[in-house]
Amino acid sequence: MKNQNEQKTERSLPNYGGQAVIEGVMMRGKKTAAIAMRSPTGEIEIHTESLNKIYQSKVMKIPFLRGVIGLWDALVLGMRALTISANAQTDEEEDLTSWQLTLTLMFSLSIAVVIFFLIPAGIGQIVEKATGKTAWIGNLAEGVIRLAFLILYMWGIGFMEEIERVFAYHGAEHKVINAFEAGENLTPDAVRSHSVEHPRCGTAFLLIVVVFSIVLFTLLGPMSLVWRFVSRILLLPLIAGVSYEYLRWTANHADHPLVRILIRPNLALQNLTTREPSKEMLEVSIAAFQAMRDGETGAEPA
Repeated sequence: MKNQNEQKTERSLPNYGGQAVIEGVMMRGKKTAAIAMRSPTGEIEIHTESLNKIYQSKVMKIPFLRGVIGLWDALVLGMRALTISANAQTDEEEDLTSWQLTLTLMFSLSIAVVIFFLIPAGIGQIVEKATGKTAWIGNLAEGVIRLAFLILYMWGIGFMEEIERVFAYHGAEHKVINAFEAGENLTPDAVRSHSVEHPRCGTAFLLIVVVFSIVLFTLLGPMSLVWRFVSRILLLPLIAGVSYEYLRWTANHADHPLVRILIRPNLALQNLTTREPSKEMLEVSIAAFQAMRDGETGAEPA
């Protein structure tokens, strides 16, 4: 059993994060990422790798900029983790090159920008013209549509059996991180009692991006359709940077009564992207976390 000072020292370490992958969980520290996957034979397979040095650079101490750079690198890492976990289910060992990962990610992001930013922007332009060029009404309508698209998308994919299992692993990831931050021993029975919600969740980040975009774009004046599209794309990094800082601030002050009120929508939206995990899923998530911690401390994996 660790004493109180040891637990306090551990909880002062950099915040840990992660994501669900196919039949597994990826946990990310400051120096190491670890993926634990349940193979078709039932065994837990572990993959660890060192993170990009950018996580330990001075750049990651620059507010707003660190959010944009960190988000891009996290997306690349997430795509790689999904590829590794998919290969583990099919016994394929073909590895994507950095260029292939970049192109795949760029294509995925382009589709997301079109669906969640450009289509709502086009509808907002139609509303603006229909209301006599009242810009704020068109921009507000655009934001509401963007939010509706996001919620409907998360709700809709949750009915897919494969995605529902990914959402359960997402819940397992949150439970393990919540248990660690509470100073619990990481066993399935101890972890099970913790929440599937977490204030640093990527789902919360997406909601913050949409809400901030509503506020910012509503304040913009009337513009042509072309400039509306261009402004949405050019301002996206700014919105992402601000959203990251807001998410970081709320997560660090989650015990404050006002902050607890502010993050309620973020936690509520996570009901769409998390499910209660099984004991076997918790075991995988714990294995990923422990492998990541071994990499962070330089210990040999057990």
